[in-house]
Amino acid sequence: MITVGLGASTGVAAAEVLAAVDAVLPADAAPVVLATLDARAAEPGMREAAEHRGWPLTGHPAAALAAVPVPAPSARVAGAVGTPSVAEAAALLGGGRLLVGKTVHGRVTVAVAHRPDEQHDGDGDVDLRHHGDRELGPGLVDLAVNVRPDAPPPWLRAVLHAALDASTGYPDPAPARAAVAAAHGRPETDVLLAAGAAEVFTLLARALRPRRAVLVHPSFTEPEAALRAAGHPVQRLLLAAAGGYRLDPAAVPEDADLVVLGNPTNPTSVLHPAGAVAALARPGRVLVVDEAFADTVPGEPASLAARSDLPGLLVVRSLTKTWGLAGLRVGYALGPADLVAALAAQQPHWPVSTPALAALVACSTGDARAEADAVARRTAEHRAALVAALPRRVQVVGDPASSFVLLRVPGGPAVRERLRQRGWAVRRGDTFPGLSGDHLRVAVRDPATSRAFAAALAEILDRMPDHAAPEEGT
Repeated sequence: MITVGLGASTGVAAAEVLAAVDAVLPADAAPVVLATLDARAAEPGMREAAEHRGWPLTGHPAAALAAVPVPAPSARVAGAVGTPSVAEAAALLGGGRLLVGKTVHGRVTVAVAHRPDEQHDGDGDVDLRHHGDRELGPGLVDLAVNVRPDAPPPWLRAVLHAALDASTGYPDPAPARAAVAAAHGRPETDVLLAAGAAEVFTLLARALRPRRAVLVHPSFTEPEAALRAAGHPVQRLLLAAAGGYRLDPAAVPEDADLVVLGNPTNPTSVLHPAGAVAALARPGRVLVVDEAFADTVPGEPASLAARSDLPGLLVVRSLTKTWGLAGLRVGYALGPADLVAALAAQQPHWPVSTPALAALVACSTGDARAEADAVARRTAEHRAALVAALPRRVQVVGDPASSFVLLRVPGGPAVRERLRQRGWAVRRGDTFPGLSGDHLRVAVRDPATSRAFAAALAEILDRMPDHAAPEEGT
């Protein structure tokens, strides 16, 4: 991947930006990402230039750029915008090697960096459509998909079997909508039923026309993929590894009218405090919080699902993880009635099947929610066992709170392949914006499975060269 870091004056024109980029960009460069200061990413000239070439444009807060070592720092620039070099820091923030140092072209400063070992597709600089199920294969132990392996439980299987007998008629969503509303203390008009959480992101992309959409990364990539597929420009806010990938509400641009983040976040397993997430809500903004893993945290302390007082808040939930229903495609969203109605208007008739609706009713009862909490507590114990078993050369990224952990492993791509050869499937990290090939996401399983995995990982690392080290820049 080629990252072009840009510094520019206020009011810069698209033609100036493109001329500066063309003056330094290698002729065969592809794919290309533009990166700059978050305030500059909102400039019409910057956005027009990116849209003209079909290049993703990412804005970063000054504090994140200031933490990146650059070869040509400027005290004047640091005093003006808070970072010693916008162009070089923006180019190098994701790691990699500087190809073109800071050069000035009129009102635009440009730097170019190359980041190896990325996988690409038409959605941008990384494969946004790559998910854990693509890591699986015959005979592999699944640590790549974050779905509870012993689910659905017998009582839920019985519900699903009974629902098949009722599937001769068209689905009736009313009981499921009422059950979800009651579970979260919301009116039924605040509930959108959907064919999985992923459908909600597609509906958002169809229903909204955001002027400035900001997606907090690293995070689940379907929201960005859906927005890009609908033709919306997207700005990424990359959380810093040095801060444990924790959210700083002040880093989100004030004029963003659509903000999307996960909590707890996939793939970092970080749980942002409820107050920090709630601070992002304001009139004129749609704040989308993906809580697909909220019920994997005991007590759901950071969930905003019951908050109807926050303007523009849409909370997205799923039954996939705790109840093992990925193939059923069942989820829902909670938000203001007018927004829910706008999303529902984008759905076809009967978007959720009868078995999925039956699962929603069954999993919204008090007994089911108590069982989910007990599973979450057991998961926390199993996660601790996994972390304790890992070899010393492996870094656990952040403070994991969900049913998976993010690891940083020396020589990650080679380690992942060797794990696969030994029968272990883990989730690659370099298809998440802001992560590298040295990042691997590992699902929490029972302690015996985790210990066996950790032993295999330790043996692989022991046989690798001592000089193997994590990729730079993350």
